[in-house]
Amino acid sequence: MRAVRFSRFGGPEVLELVDLPDPHPGPGHVRIAVHAAGVNASDWKKRRGLMDRQLPQTLGYEAAGVVDEVGAGVSVVAVGDRVFGFCTDGAAQAELAVLSHCVAIPAALDFAAAATLPAAVETAARALDQLGVDRRGVTGLTLLVSGASGSVGGAAVQLAVARGARVIGTGGPASQGHLRLIGAEPVEYGDGLVARVRALVPDGVDAALDVAGSGVLPELIALTGAAERVVTIADFAGAQQLGVRFSRGDTGRALYALADIGPLVESGRFVLPAVRTFPLAAVAEAHRVGEASGVRAKLVLTPT
Repeated sequence: MRAVRFSRFGGPEVLELVDLPDPHPGPGHVRIAVHAAGVNASDWKKRRGLMDRQLPQTLGYEAAGVVDEVGAGVSVVAVGDRVFGFCTDGAAQAELAVLSHCVAIPAALDFAAAATLPAAVETAARALDQLGVDRRGVTGLTLLVSGASGSVGGAAVQLAVARGARVIGTGGPASQGHLRLIGAEPVEYGDGLVARVRALVPDGVDAALDVAGSGVLPELIALTGAAERVVTIADFAGAQQLGVRFSRGDTGRALYALADIGPLVESGRFVLPAVRTFPLAAVAEAHRVGEASGVRAKLVLTPT
């Protein structure tokens, strides 16, 4: 099968499309013929050598496709089913991928749209759980999402609204209409953020999620009143310095969120991000686009 790989760290030019042996699923896993695979910031961080240091490396943690082989003990899905989910081997950007956790694709979604969901939805749900904005419903709680216009921020806003929270979302001037569309009360980020938020909620907010990693943790602590009411998924150094929780998937994952998202999408309570697709062979161009500032669309690779 063809798969994306790099054998040295560097820019997008180090990415190659190579032939690798077909993978096969172990117990509890399934293999899919990949129709779409998500591209995330973690991909270019890996490519630059900022994460795993071993070489060579494949890429891709989320994908959507059709099941063509099942491992022992799999009974929830069958060969021929359309599914989306996680490839914990980090090899989803390929013609075939083994998924460690997957669910059926909602009927209303195509493969590219489904491939945008796993990482963003799981990350957002995990962070909300850690902040106490959980599935039991939190009517009356006010949440601030810093960096609400991206895929993870948008998922966090919409899941929190579905769970009964009032959500204030920060973004640039061009994103204010989009933030209203997905259920947030929009506020522009930058100098004066605390005053702008307090104009909406004079007593501050109950909890805050930092998605952007833009050095805003002190302001979020000021607005919540305590570091333990703030979670970040993007500012590890700031979290260590200020006593804020850094949310990471290797300490527990909110995999239930993949099954929960289908009804929200089908009922119109979850607005999907814009999607921009690239053929698998154009993965380097997808990285160049993704690393450029101001890109709001979710990037997806397709095998053809």
